[in-house]
Parts: sequence; structure tokens; C-alpha cells
Amino acid sequence: MNIRTLLRESAEKLMQAGCDAPRLDAELLLMHLCSCSRTDLIIRANDKLTELVQAHFSSLLQRRIKREPLAYIIGEKEFWSRAFYVNPDVLVPRPETEHLIEAVLTCLPDPQQHYHFCDIGTGSGCIAITLAAEYPQTIVTAMDISAASLKIAQRNAATLNVTARIRWHQGDMLQPLTAEDGLFDIIISNPPYVTASEMYELEPELSLEPRHALTDESNGLKFLTTILQNAPVYLKQGGYIIVETGSCGLPSTPPTLILKQEIYDLAGLLRGAIYQHADLPFKTLRLGCRNSSLMRV
Repeated sequence: MNIRTLLRESAEKLMQAGCDAPRLDAELLLMHLCSCSRTDLIIRANDKLTELVQAHFSSLLQRRIKREPLAYIIGEKEFWSRAFYVNPDVLVPRPETEHLIEAVLTCLPDPQQHYHFCDIGTGSGCIAITLAAEYPQTIVTAMDISAASLKIAQRNAATLNVTARIRWHQGDMLQPLTAEDGLFDIIISNPPYVTASEMYELEPELSLEPRHALTDESNGLKFLTTILQNAPVYLKQGGYIIVETGSCGLPSTPPTLILKQEIYDLAGLLRGAIYQHADLPFKTLRLGCRNSSLMRV
């Protein structure tokens, strides 16, 4: 069987299984297996594949047909143009979370300044590591309750050459922080915000991702509330808290913070918010990625 036929037949099977991007999934699986680019697949479309390659591809395809996340099958996911290793111990990084990186770059536009960031619930490390890479003079404190997640984040940090500027803590939410950690310019988090009822409505792939990283088993606001209420004491004067959210919305803003900006995606959906320490006066805005303020260029 040649590449063109294999991809066509595989895409049809994936479409029948309900996958959102069947052709792309088939191509990515074959690219992973053959260590080649998409251009190579096009150029070599008429090349016949060995029986061994077809057998290995069939094994990968069956995993995807069963709706195992593609990122777990191929072992990586791109985030902010960098490849991150992932496995079932961590959530698969998603494009929506890139809005948090955009927000940081908007709040602190000079990447050469010396900052101190804190990432709560780092998972694969995609946020902490991206910030360390984008701000080469900055120290990032990354925390997660899961030791397995921290190992993956540390592996990604080593691969992307930012290990020396990341401090790792294991523990629940803000609990691992001590006086030695100092104060932060930005505290950032993509916490579990899926409501318990929404978990039954999610696509099958999410049933294979760590549940504790998806939902608070309540109304989605539990961890967001904890961060907004407790994190301000760890902020420098005028520092920011940036969080991701979903359909659960945002909790009430505590008096120690001012909601500076709500973050929206191009479809007009609420994706997060930027808060600033209430010590400094500023005008409350309601802008998002539909406007130019948080658009990546």
C-alpha cells in the first residue's frame, strides 16, 4: 500500500470514529512513525510502505480510533511553537492556554527585564517553561501537586534549556511557597475549572487525561477562588495574577485585587482574566483577544 492510499483509508476510519481532524491525525501519526515532514508525505505519496511500517501504523491508528489523545500517542504537543513531551500524567497543552502567555507579554512587554514568575499547577510545564524561554533574565517558580507531573515538566525544561532558571515545588496550590521564594511580578495558573456536570459532556479524549487537573468536582470556581483570595500576599506591589477559565466564569474579585482585563478568544468566549494588586490605581478594562491588545503578532 502506498502513502496516499494509507492516509485516505485511515482518515475515513478516523472520521467514522468521530475524530475532529481525521486527515491531519492520520498524517501526524505517519510523520511520527517515519520521522518525516508533511512535505515528505506529499512528495512520497506514491511510495509503497513496508509491511512492518503498515503494521506499526495500524497499531497507532487503533489507539487513535479508540480516542486516545493524539499527543499521548506521539508523545508530544506543540505549545507556543515549542514541542513539549506529554503522557497521561499531564494535561495536553491547548491553544487556549497560549492566551495566558499573550497576557504576560502585554503586562510586561520588555523581555530583558529581571522578573520572578510563579506558575501554579504547572503540569507539563508549558506555561513556566515558555515564560522562562521568552524572558531570558527571569526566574520562574513552578508548582504542582503531582510528583509525576513535575518529572515531566523537568524533562521539558531540560530539553528546552531553561532548567537553571526554574525552581520546582511539589504541593497543593500555594502551600509550597515559603519566605525564601520572595514576591512575584506575576502569578499565573491554568487551574482545574471544568464543572463536575460538564465532565460528562466532554469529548472522549478527555476521559484519558488526569481528572484532577481538569475539574474541581464542583462548580469550577473552587481553585480560581483560592488563587484570587490567597495569592495577592505573594505579589510585588503592582504585580499581576493571570488565570485561565472556561464556562464557569470568574469568581468575585477580592478587595486586594482589581480586575484589569478579561481575556476573550476570537470566538468571543471568556478564556481568562488579568488582575493587578489593588495598591495601585488604574482603570478597569474589558478587552480581549478579539481586540488588538492581546493579539499575538
